[in-house]
Amino acid sequence: MIWIKLVVSALSFLILAATITIVLALHRGQKAEKRNPLRGELIKGASGAVVHVETYGPSRAQPLILIHGMSGSTFDMTYSLVPELEDMFRIYVVDRPGFGHSPMLPYGEDLVSQARAIREAVFARDSRKPIILGQSYGGAVALAMALDTPDDVAALVLLSSPSHVWDAPPAFLYRVLTTPIVGKITAWLIAAYTPKKYINAQVEQVFTPQSAPDGYIDTFQPMRSLRPHTLLLNARQRVKLKAQLAKMAERYPTIGLPVESLHGTADQIVHHLIHAIPLDDEMEMNRLTELDGIGHMPHHCALEDVENAVIRAAARAALN
Repeated sequence: MIWIKLVVSALSFLILAATITIVLALHRGQKAEKRNPLRGELIKGASGAVVHVETYGPSRAQPLILIHGMSGSTFDMTYSLVPELEDMFRIYVVDRPGFGHSPMLPYGEDLVSQARAIREAVFARDSRKPIILGQSYGGAVALAMALDTPDDVAALVLLSSPSHVWDAPPAFLYRVLTTPIVGKITAWLIAAYTPKKYINAQVEQVFTPQSAPDGYIDTFQPMRSLRPHTLLLNARQRVKLKAQLAKMAERYPTIGLPVESLHGTADQIVHHLIHAIPLDDEMEMNRLTELDGIGHMPHHCALEDVENAVIRAAARAALN
């Protein structure tokens, strides 16, 4: 019958299209992995979570943990910032669970779960109290660590960090990616077919009004962030972030650690008036540096300010 032939033809087409999509997505992912080999260690913490940790600097220097933001990896922190700090600090650069070379957590994916996994992995190599530097979403993880285990943290450095609730809903793409079935299909389609030119333009947009440093995009390898499981995790974490920050904000006044926060006045991704200013008002130990005209990436575009903030945090921690 004709309708049976039509159904069979349609199913055959869908199977073929799905196969091509999966093959293309896997090929692009494998190509990105080959260009970004493992540079650090996969360290298992006390709770069983495994985190990729890269280590730099003198072993006896003050420990400093660097935590990347959304869709990031260790490459974002090592490109500009580590060379500025590695002579002064024992630096541990981590891939947040589910990103870069770090596998997904066997439990949870919220801010506190990530903070614990990172802390336990680094503490397996260095039990001293570290300074925690987090950029963007990584700053929220740093805040969660300070609230969860304040006795294990020496100081915080927050770069372009979200800290409070904002009015706008999650972007349409995040809502699609967190929709059952539709989200998984969309993730595979993005991984397989998104043009490199578009990806590069999105990276440049994150730096607005500045530009990405020469060679940054090739080094950062944004294709690694387009792996389907990473896309889905990123979307889930973005959608759930606001509710977690709402609960955390009630406890910010209790943070007694030295805190250095830096925020660009031209940041259009995490607005300083919504996040940095209220945080500074609520946290007595916070020292806010507003970076005039700087966007969302001060660890590339305002390196001297960031370096000075880390040095101040270390000095304040020694006196705390």
